[in-house]
Amino acid sequence: MTCPDVAVTTLVACSHGTRSPAGRAVIARIRQQLARAVPEAEVHEAYVDVEQPEVAGVVSTAAALGPVVVVPLLLSTGFHTSVDIAAAVGPYQRAVAAAALGPHPGLVQALRERLVAVRGGDAGHRPGDHVVLAAAGSSDPAAARAVEHMRALLAAHLPAPVSIGYGAGCAPSIPEAVEAARATGARRVIAASYVLAPGHFANLVGAAGADLVTAPLGDHPEVIGVAAARYREALATLAQPVN
Repeated sequence: MTCPDVAVTTLVACSHGTRSPAGRAVIARIRQQLARAVPEAEVHEAYVDVEQPEVAGVVSTAAALGPVVVVPLLLSTGFHTSVDIAAAVGPYQRAVAAAALGPHPGLVQALRERLVAVRGGDAGHRPGDHVVLAAAGSSDPAAARAVEHMRALLAAHLPAPVSIGYGAGCAPSIPEAVEAARATGARRVIAASYVLAPGHFANLVGAAGADLVTAPLGDHPEVIGVAAARYREALATLAQPVN
């Protein structure tokens, strides 16, 4: 007896896109690990800027074959989630966009481990420390609210003050946040890179003048776990097929 064909769900791992070879390698590793974390889905790459294939085309092709879930490999909501990705899934009944990765408690754990990994292993815990959560930034007010939520989650797990700096889109900038921390008496300012991969925004974090800078979140296991959870949450919202 043969079983009827069952449509496999396509997981479209949609990142911003970058010209950085190191950044591209990190995003590729995230996709590879996400494919292992969600073996029931077929994982495809897509982008909202800089690189190809663009997300609308990938969704269009995949939606003709079965259910589609677009997982934004983006840490906050913003223009790319509310416009680009939303427009890509909008025409298709069996396509849905997952939430952005952050804010999420799992990302707090990833940030804390990145802080432990910088020089001395006590970043954010030494008297006089100040942590700047260094985010890419967006002109979308919802993105700023998401980063503020993430700041509050991180601050609840650190004895040091935690403020925010942005690479673009809103104030304060990351250098301004670093200088403001020093002006309030910080002895050591740590920039906690709230970016996924090497590239333009990671470079801005590194050049902001902090005493210590953490690595991007990259393919940290918590990032993969959050992305898999976002996929499953979104998949559950799709209407069941009619027999």
